[in-house]
Formats: sequence, C-alpha cells, structure tokens
Amino acid sequence: MDDTSRLAGRSEWAGLAVLALPTLLVSMDMSILFLATPSLSAALRPGSAELLWISDIYGFLLAGALIPMGAIGDRIGRRKLLLLGALAFGLVSGLAALATTPAMLVGARALLGIAGATLLPSTLALIRNMFTNARQRSIAIGIWTTCFTLGGVLGPIVGGLLLEFFWWGSIFLIGIPIMLLLLLLGPICLPEFVERTGFPYDLLGIGQSMASLLALTFALKQFAEHGLTVMAGLSLMAGLTAGRSFLRRQRRLDAPLVDLGLFRNAAFSTALAANSLSLFAWVGASLLVAQYLQLVMGLSPLSAGLWTVPAAAGSVAGCLGAAALSKYFPPSRVACGALLLTTTGLAVMALPPGSFGLGVLISGMVLLGIGVAAVVTLATDLVLAAAPAEKAGAAAAISETGADLGGSLGVAVFGSIGIAAYRALIVAPAGLDPRDVESARDTLGGALDIAAGLSAAAGDQLRASAQSAFTSGFGLAMAAGAAILLTSTVLFAWAALRWNEKQRSRPATEN
Repeated sequence: MDDTSRLAGRSEWAGLAVLALPTLLVSMDMSILFLATPSLSAALRPGSAELLWISDIYGFLLAGALIPMGAIGDRIGRRKLLLLGALAFGLVSGLAALATTPAMLVGARALLGIAGATLLPSTLALIRNMFTNARQRSIAIGIWTTCFTLGGVLGPIVGGLLLEFFWWGSIFLIGIPIMLLLLLLGPICLPEFVERTGFPYDLLGIGQSMASLLALTFALKQFAEHGLTVMAGLSLMAGLTAGRSFLRRQRRLDAPLVDLGLFRNAAFSTALAANSLSLFAWVGASLLVAQYLQLVMGLSPLSAGLWTVPAAAGSVAGCLGAAALSKYFPPSRVACGALLLTTTGLAVMALPPGSFGLGVLISGMVLLGIGVAAVVTLATDLVLAAAPAEKAGAAAAISETGADLGGSLGVAVFGSIGIAAYRALIVAPAGLDPRDVESARDTLGGALDIAAGLSAAAGDQLRASAQSAFTSGFGLAMAAGAAILLTSTVLFAWAALRWNEKQRSRPATEN
C-alpha cells in the first residue's frame, strides 16, 4: 500500500528542511558543552557534583521526557508541540547563557532537556505523516538521521570556534536564531496532525515513565563512572520497579501513553533492538576514542575533534546508502549487513596497539560510523512504518528512548571494561604517595597530571605505564563490544528471517 500512496511534493520536502533545524540543534546541544567545561568552571566555580550535573542533566531529562512528550504530541498536535518546544528551547537557551551560579545553569540545562524532548518525537512523527510513500519516507528518514549525526559532530567544532572569540555562554545562544527560524517557518511549511480522543491525560503514567527512565539512566551512568555501587544498585531497582508499575498501568488503560501492542509486532521490536544496539556501539566506542586521541596520542581537543570528521562523513554515507540499498534488498538484510560492518569497525579498533597507527584507528571509526548510521536510518523507518499513523509520536519517542538507553549502556559497558583493565595493569613508581597512587589508578588524566609533577624518570615511568594500561583496556573494551555486537547480529538475523517467513506464509488476503 505504501508504494502506491500519494507522493510527497515540494511542500513536504520544504517541511523536511524545516524539521532539520531542531534535529541539528538537539543533537548539537548534547556535545557542545564538552569544550566549554574548563571556561565555565573558571567562571562559575562549580563543585565536582555540580559539574557532573551540568554535564548530565540535559541527557537525563531528555531521556525521561521523550515518551510523555511523544504521547502529548499525538493528543494536542505534533506541530503545536514542536513550536511550543522551540519557543521554550530558545528562551531557556538565553537563560543558560546568562547563568551566574552553578545551580542556575543546572536548572537551565534541565529545562533544555525537557524542551528537547518535545522536538525529536515531533519531527519524526511529522515525517511519518508527510511522507506516506515508503521509498520517499526512507529517504526522508535518511536525511533526518544525517542531520542528527552531523549535529553531534558539529557540536564540539562549533563550540570550539565560539570559545575562541566569546565567553562560555555563547555556546547556548546559537540555539536562539535556529528556534526563531523554526517558529517563523513551521506554521507555513509544516502540517498539523492530532489524534482525536476523548480520554484524559494520564498524569500518573507520565510520572511513572519519567521516574523509571530517569532512575535507569542514572543507574547506568553511575555504573559507568563508579562501578557496581550501592547507589547504582538502588537506582536500578527503583527504575525497574517504577517501570513495572508503568507497564501494568498501561495494560489497563483505554488510551495508554505507550501502546504495548506495538511490541507484539516483530518488525517494530527487532528494529527497536537494532537501533539500541547500534547506539550502544557508537556511544561506547566514542567515549574511549576521544580519550585515546587526546591522552594517549597527545592530540589537542581541536585536532581530536577534526579527526572525527572522517567518521562523520562515513555516517552521512551510511544514512543515504541505507535508503538507496533498501530499494533493492529487504531492509532486514541491509540492517544485518550494517550491524556486521559495525562489528568489523569495533574489531579493527581492537587490534593490538603496536600493529596500527592513527590511520587504522580512524578507519575503524569510519566503518563504525557507516554501519551505525545505516542501522539507525533503517530501524527508525521500520519503527515508524510498523506503527499506525495516529501513534507515530509515541512510536518515535519509544525509538529515541531506546537509542538513549542503548547509548547509556554503551558508556557503562565500554567504560567499565576499559577502566577495570586500566586499574589492573597500571604500575606506579616505587615511593609514590598512596593518595597519588589512588588518583593515578582512578583515571588516565589523573595519572598524567601526577606524572607531570614527578622527576623526569618517575614521570616517564608512570606516564608510559598509564598509557599502556589504557591502551590495553581500550582494545579489550572494543573486542568485548565486537563480541556482543556479533552475537546480537546473529540473533537479529534469526528474528528477521522468522518474521520474513511468517510474512511469506500469510494468506494473500491478509496482506
């Protein structure tokens, strides 16, 4: 049916260009803060806990609010929610830029996360409504994924350029003109779509879903940073308990926030799993690569950022290539091939450190970028195609939530394996103060700072040991990630084959 449906015209493609604006900005805002951390620390003097919350609160609230905002957009109108979110994002960006205390900046970043959660589900849901033809929708989602990927890559680069000439708050002001442009063009270029129901909003369900996702995300980040602590365990239990209560409530409601029937659709479930797996690999690997480039290979932050450009180019090729290949091959086959490419990229980066240089490392990242971008493009398309048009906002929110949790899990798994190997292998010079030994074993950055204050011989010994230990942990984490991806790809291929067989065995009258 999709192939014979109405073809999109100039107005729909113009609308897609408008939707690229918030997509770029939301992903850019996830990474643009990294380079500004030293300057805002000097200006606001936050404590270590406050600095952590400044960095993390945006992602926490974004993940927690996606599902409620997707459902709300289906009810009040997806364009309306998008424009309200754009207005809020622009205003709060100004508040963040003018923050004078750490608490004020934490609060502004939290509000930015909630505003950002209104934008992503709305953009995907509107694409689902605007592009009813399957091939055109695949191309449109490929472009959307490309914009999202480029936003993450441009964040550090744009942030670095702004910080060369302006104060740290300037990184937030870039959102204001983008949101103003969206507010001007959105009513002209974007259609409205509302799911007409007579049911009230499920405020309790919204609270349960946010509590569950916030607690689970916090638990994963705690596990990545500090290992299996009491706080991580309690957060995990709280998240699972709240999630169980949320799911039980959704089964009883006539108009649930999340239509659990979507998960009985094999195409929806396998696409969601593939999407989460790909982000697991990308975010986990990127975390360690950024440290490896700067702390082991000695590159400056700007040089390290520029070396990510080839991977970004690979991501663009993966996004557009996936849409093109899906015209000739079943999307499940293309997704399996892309997952194998992702696995290959991790395997290349897991090679023994003495056997490759920077070129091979970047080649592995390029393969990873192509594979991940292709999977995200196909999986997002499959998720939206499997969901009814009236549930597109909720389906998009579920997809983005799964991606966010997959990324958090990647940070936890890759980071934990890397730091465990690092701590086991680092050897401190004899006579070093026990407190310095503990700091050196905590992070590679800490070890390099301590090495700089030692004598030449002791400093070189600690530096070499720390960098060697980190490199070994890096390779082990990449190998473990490749093994997880390979196993998951086999399971995904098996699930896709079973689904294809069921589709072929259905009577023609059901299709």
